[in-house]
Amino acid sequence: MTVQHPGTTVHRFSDIIADPAIKERWEKVRRYFYLRESTYDMTNRCTIRCEGCYYFTGEKQLAAENRDESAWRALMEAEQQRGITFAVLAGAEPSLVPELCRICADIIPLGTIATNGLKTMPPDIDYRIHISVWGNDQTSRAIRKADNMLVRQMANYRYDPRAVFVYTFTPGNIDEAREVTRELAEHGHQITFNMFSAPLGYHGPLRHTRHSLLRTREVMAELLTTYPKTVLFSWYNIVAHTHERGLHEVFSCSYPRMNPSTAIGLGRSFRQYRTDLRWDRDAACCVPDTDCADCRHYAAGSAVVTARMYRHATDPITFSAWLDYVDTYLAVWVRGYEKGSNLCDAPVVPPESH
Repeated sequence: MTVQHPGTTVHRFSDIIADPAIKERWEKVRRYFYLRESTYDMTNRCTIRCEGCYYFTGEKQLAAENRDESAWRALMEAEQQRGITFAVLAGAEPSLVPELCRICADIIPLGTIATNGLKTMPPDIDYRIHISVWGNDQTSRAIRKADNMLVRQMANYRYDPRAVFVYTFTPGNIDEAREVTRELAEHGHQITFNMFSAPLGYHGPLRHTRHSLLRTREVMAELLTTYPKTVLFSWYNIVAHTHERGLHEVFSCSYPRMNPSTAIGLGRSFRQYRTDLRWDRDAACCVPDTDCADCRHYAAGSAVVTARMYRHATDPITFSAWLDYVDTYLAVWVRGYEKGSNLCDAPVVPPESH
């Protein structure tokens, strides 16, 4: 797969957005720059136990579970007052505590729920729902200890506009993505892609290698081309998340765990609450206890890459690639946002920091 090198000429921003297609996309995405996220572990329980699980790594799994609805309501009201406009509900399995998820959605209307999809989220909780897929049913049985996962997930969220399936690529399931994407397309679902990013201390078979990154890049490109209406992704997403270097090394992570600054952005606003409603700035990131050097996680990229607008505003091609990424991120995470056609039809080299 050939990667574009846009060149060395630096353009004025006004010249870049003089292109009507670029200007239209810029005006579309900039309306969402008010989003300020934090994440919340809703429960320390789960219906399955997956190899390489992010939640059951580190100390957060040991936090006591607070199920007091008044305490959650007070927390979310305080978060709203603090300027948080987007809630990411995760933890072990949020669908086990729909009453708490409903409180979050009532107070902060925009958000996303990360779930394994084996239990249906009530329809009145109007958040985007990310349903995790780690391969076909044979692989799910081996890694996630659950039978017929995809069939059950699709049945639970059939015709549900909140749902998007998140396929996590590992070295062992790359080719299975074709089978899974085809089946989701046939049933009218949408899919986006994630990369397994090793938790701290994990050295098992799910950790990516240089070879598996290259193979993943090829299959992602094939599926993006074959299923443009089903796959919520862009060429720049492919480049950013299959890069031999992780997101932090390429783009510099904005989350507090890797960012000491409290002056602006995520370093000031982002918090990651555990099930006891406490948070620790030194550990706060979108997927706590991930090995930062190996992080290519889709949730991390949604903030890390999008925060680097000025680095990408150098020429029309590079800025278009960044706009495709932001357009994808919004379509994946924000309920009701519709992704447009990608402006770039080939991958672009990420600009280096200066």
